[in-house]
Amino acid sequence: MSVVIDVLVADDEKPALDELAFLLRADARIGEVLTASSGAEALRLLTERPVAAAFLDIHMPGITGLELAGALRGLAMPPAIVFVTADDAHAVDAFELRALDYLLKPVRIERLRRAVDRIALNDRPAESDEVLPVTVGSAVRFVHRSDVRWVRAEGDYTRLHTDGPSGHLVRIPISELETRWVDAGFVRVHRSFLVRAASVTEVRLSGAEPTVWIGDTALPVSRRLLPAVREALVGRGGS
Repeated sequence: MSVVIDVLVADDEKPALDELAFLLRADARIGEVLTASSGAEALRLLTERPVAAAFLDIHMPGITGLELAGALRGLAMPPAIVFVTADDAHAVDAFELRALDYLLKPVRIERLRRAVDRIALNDRPAESDEVLPVTVGSAVRFVHRSDVRWVRAEGDYTRLHTDGPSGHLVRIPISELETRWVDAGFVRVHRSFLVRAASVTEVRLSGAEPTVWIGDTALPVSRRLLPAVREALVGRGGS
């Protein structure tokens, strides 16, 4: 049975409102698209008609998108929040409000599809995603747990490896991420490495240097953790 996602879009600039609503309606997973030209109108609509997600422009007059997101948390069925803005200056504020995503204008179709992916995932509580803020130069970006393939410990920090070449450094010990992410399919294979089981492409646990592979990347498996790694990964079809 396919997911049908009802959403609301709020933006005081009509061209931006109409464009985002048009792009959302082109996604087969999207059902009804409510639109509001102000934060006050959006709040009124959402108290009358629950939706799965609200796409909120941050810089609206009167009730801003940030203020609206805070108010929506008090609803009996609060929607997932996706902020839409022309800059990334409020990324930290958005994270503190537990925003599901943060889109920059002009919104790209492929980036919007990823946001809808996360809304669909968020509708299933047992599989809900987690978002971590990372600093990239002078900007703050979001890294979603669902995009992380493996993690490397670097002292009190960890480096989250997605599809990029260098990864993203966050100030969280690997032991804490192991505890938080074990139910999301992450497996500790070494004191310095945590891997997403679904990203493992090859397992070599015999021989002098047991390893797991994620694409072209080989990661060591410690002897102490070998039984737990074998139980967690070999049953998935590895050898």
